[in-house]
Amino acid sequence: MENKKNDMSTKVPTNVESYSSHYDESKLWNKIKSVAKQAGMKVIYAALTLYYVLQSPQVSTAEKAKIIGVLGYFILPVDLIPDFIPVAGYSDDLTALLWVLNTVGSNITPEIKAQAMNKLKEWFGEVDEGNAISKIESSTFKGS
Repeated sequence: MENKKNDMSTKVPTNVESYSSHYDESKLWNKIKSVAKQAGMKVIYAALTLYYVLQSPQVSTAEKAKIIGVLGYFILPVDLIPDFIPVAGYSDDLTALLWVLNTVGSNITPEIKAQAMNKLKEWFGEVDEGNAISKIESSTFKGS
């Protein structure tokens, strides 16, 4: 995969699958819990959705490799744009997560969306589903 820019003008990391060695389920949950407020709803919803897609037996091995790779990338504190940089720190993570969401979109069922949304509500309280989340869904979940 070449570096490409999306609407946010942030580069998607090349060969996202190469980050798979950084994926660990417990590290993912620790990362999500520790950065949820800082990273924001869009990033966390995208990561949660991919996590739940990964659990589905219908997802191909190639798609699972992309998901594991991008979640490994998300776990890393230092990547293309280090996470500690205010506002911009998670823009590369979000771009990479959205790219993979778009790739595996046909596997995202209403049940997976509900699982991700329920977990998001658990951490953020009430979520305006018609706001940021629907924008992510309309641009990425083409197959659902």
